[in-house]
Amino acid sequence: MSASPNDSTEETTAVFPPTYIVIQFSRHIRTTALVWLVDKICGKRLDGGAELLVRKQPHHDGEGLTLHVSASKIKFLEVAEELELRKRDKCGLIREFTVSQLDDFLEEGMHVDDLLTTAEKQYIVRHELENIRALKEDDQVPGYPAFRLYEGQSIVQVCLHWKLLDRMYPLHDQEALGKLGMKWYWALFRKQPFEEIRLYFGEAVALYFTFLGFYTTSLLVPMVLGFLQLFLSSESIAFFCVFNVLWVTVFLEVWKRKCSELAFTWGTIGMTSLDEPRPNYHGVMGIDVVTGRYQPQFPRWKTNARLYCASLPIVLLCMVGAFFVMLASFWAEEMIIHMKKLHGLEAGGLLVLMPSILYSAVVFIMNCYYRKLATFLTEWENHRTQSQFDRHRVTKLVLFEFVNNFMSLFYIAFYIQDMEMLKNQLTVMLIIFQAINNFQEAILPLLIKCYSKKVTKALKFDAILGNKDNEGSSYIRKRRPTLIHEKDSVIPDHIPALEPDDPRIELAIAEGEMENYEGTYDDYLEIFIQFGYVFLFSSVYPMAALWAVVNNILEIRADAFKLCCLYQRPMAKRVKDTGAWQRAFEAVGAMSIMTNCGLLCMSPQLRRLAPSLTSVEWVLLFVVLEHMLLGIRHILHLVIPDRPEWVRVALARINHQSKQALKNERTIKNRRHLFRRYNTVHASLNHND
Repeated sequence: MSASPNDSTEETTAVFPPTYIVIQFSRHIRTTALVWLVDKICGKRLDGGAELLVRKQPHHDGEGLTLHVSASKIKFLEVAEELELRKRDKCGLIREFTVSQLDDFLEEGMHVDDLLTTAEKQYIVRHELENIRALKEDDQVPGYPAFRLYEGQSIVQVCLHWKLLDRMYPLHDQEALGKLGMKWYWALFRKQPFEEIRLYFGEAVALYFTFLGFYTTSLLVPMVLGFLQLFLSSESIAFFCVFNVLWVTVFLEVWKRKCSELAFTWGTIGMTSLDEPRPNYHGVMGIDVVTGRYQPQFPRWKTNARLYCASLPIVLLCMVGAFFVMLASFWAEEMIIHMKKLHGLEAGGLLVLMPSILYSAVVFIMNCYYRKLATFLTEWENHRTQSQFDRHRVTKLVLFEFVNNFMSLFYIAFYIQDMEMLKNQLTVMLIIFQAINNFQEAILPLLIKCYSKKVTKALKFDAILGNKDNEGSSYIRKRRPTLIHEKDSVIPDHIPALEPDDPRIELAIAEGEMENYEGTYDDYLEIFIQFGYVFLFSSVYPMAALWAVVNNILEIRADAFKLCCLYQRPMAKRVKDTGAWQRAFEAVGAMSIMTNCGLLCMSPQLRRLAPSLTSVEWVLLFVVLEHMLLGIRHILHLVIPDRPEWVRVALARINHQSKQALKNERTIKNRRHLFRRYNTVHASLNHND
């Protein structure tokens, strides 16, 4: 017999805590599976449950169950210690939180409810939901014999995959969101409120906006020099080429230091590959050798074998295929131009554009399918932590995007060797790429949102008139992924319900219709492509930095607006750095040395300075110059430490204090043991005398 949800003393109080996660069940889910899932969410940990608080949302006939999920104060504190969250104590040190030393983390006048941020509480609730794992006896989802489970599998992820759960999302805090918006997207020329962003959206979103702001500020120097290059003689191209290459290196090294500072301040600097397993990580359940907890175990060599023996060849094959598609586009364009000159076609101007248009469409389709392939391969490799999964997935995606976005420029620069064509192509790709992205991210979602509201009102009006079988509603029913189960499930009465006038009900309905924010991947990708356009061929088009700065100023506010107004609130995610993106930017930085040195040696201005040099001597000059700059880059990498001195000192102090505390605790235990033993022996001898 299953226990009633929320049967503890605190959970049965009249006031339900703030909602941190909303779960919408499919209206076709079988009642046995629904009851089983709810019991798992509310059940005791010893029985495989998450010990969370739930309230069902009042519903109408034909609607699925909507659960509001929260947690008790005690639960938050216990899981915060279990997850080793780092908080600042009264002495100003950022160290792991422990319940036994709770008072050490509460500053004067601080209530215990304010110790954890909203993003941290949301992260804890999501962690507990995703770590509801199948027990040995849970071999299938009740009511669905075909949906098999293995021990240790994340039940919530399985239910999302099989559409037993429609969606799972956090709710916005309208009051906090309004205050944040006034400081953020409405304040065009004010500094971004990074700490408020972190407290509300979590570390991943805050780190992205910090990086975008840092990158934009750093672009001001290349932008000014780009202006100067317009008014100076063309022979100055060598100076600006070398300067931009060195600037890229310094920028990336300084950003790594900035990441260390932020990670220490945010308490994420200690994240490693041995952290909590991600929800979809699977393997044989066993005792973890590091933590001693009962967790899925999967041999690392199997993951590496899948990565290097299967995934890597497939990715390389896709890259080669994308490269040949690009070549086919150029060959088709050259053929049409040749036919136009040969036959004097009047419509030749329009035909010349057809290969580029078709290539853009093919690239869009390839990107969609390749993204699914990359996600599948990374999931199949079975990486242990979420940070490892994200890093390998981003690496696969970036390699493919690099071919699609930059190989055409390499082809023009080093095969066709037409610098004027390269400059025009780079200008068009940079400006149009940025304009399209801003339209897609800010304007298009706003138009879709307004249009969807009008469509919803029209459908409701038709329903009132009895016209329920109209074309729009039938289209929606066809598009909705439904389960081949039974008719609408019966929602159990034993689940407590929210009050009908609770404002969270309207919020949950409104935000459930919003688009899901899928993370910062697309945002980082946009910056990555812009970074490549600006610096891979910086000597050809020095004004690229200006367009990048203008775009980024608008991009910051557009991204802030879409996060606050157009998308569901993203799940809080803890990160310590930009992960695979740091390596991707560093790879482009190293490649920019080779491309700019190549362009420099090919430039007519430089060749006029030494007309007597042969082609072989120019190649040797390129190699020498390239190796000199790579050497300087390596020296800068060694000279600029990844962590500032104050971060290293603070970490050493925390480590020393932890050892000292452990030593003191051991000393006290030893004294108690010795006192009990020898005091007893001494008393026994006195009695015998």
